[in-house]
Amino acid sequence: MSKVAAPARGDARAAMLEAAERLFAARGLHDVTMSEVAEASGVARATVFNHFGSKHALVDAITAQVLAGYVELLDAALEDRKSSTPILVRSLFESMGRGIEENERFYRAIFREIAKISQGLDEGGAAMEMRAAALERLLRLHTRGQARGDLRRGPDPETLASAFDSLVFGTITHWLYEDRDEPLHERMLCAAELLLCGIAGEVPQRARSVRPAARSKRRRS
Repeated sequence: MSKVAAPARGDARAAMLEAAERLFAARGLHDVTMSEVAEASGVARATVFNHFGSKHALVDAITAQVLAGYVELLDAALEDRKSSTPILVRSLFESMGRGIEENERFYRAIFREIAKISQGLDEGGAAMEMRAAALERLLRLHTRGQARGDLRRGPDPETLASAFDSLVFGTITHWLYEDRDEPLHERMLCAAELLLCGIAGEVPQRARSVRPAARSKRRRS
């Protein structure tokens, strides 16, 4: 009788992450056990611990995937050399809002962990590396915007990147946990206008239809 081949390490890891995401969306982050993640992904409990070591490490890996989607959006914006920076900023804000709306329950379960990393309250791990990558892209985007003249030269790029980042995470957090009276993508566009009001050079007409050239296949933050 032939034996069924065990799943490759990468496939097993992906299955565990996907199962954890489903469970977190359905029941919340803290009520899900590693044993339940193992059962839902069809592997032994020991396999989950071999891959991640702890539930904290599992959550860190999922958070890193979410932030990788953020990085992909920023990479797409940097690859777009024709659109002005204000248009790209609006598109980034709106795309993140729509991505979170598509899987609101999952983001409500996980976003506090992302916020901890954003505020420097949880250091180390893959998620922190993705966080640093996102900030590096933001810095490049604002540096380029000032060099092209569609962002004002007064504030330094680091300050602009920090303002962008704080407004994104603050707006999403408020919508997820406090007030969802309007669609998040609309609130994100309002947040983008608040940011651009103080930093844009020549502000073009809002172009709601503009999207980054490539969207992540993963969830967006």
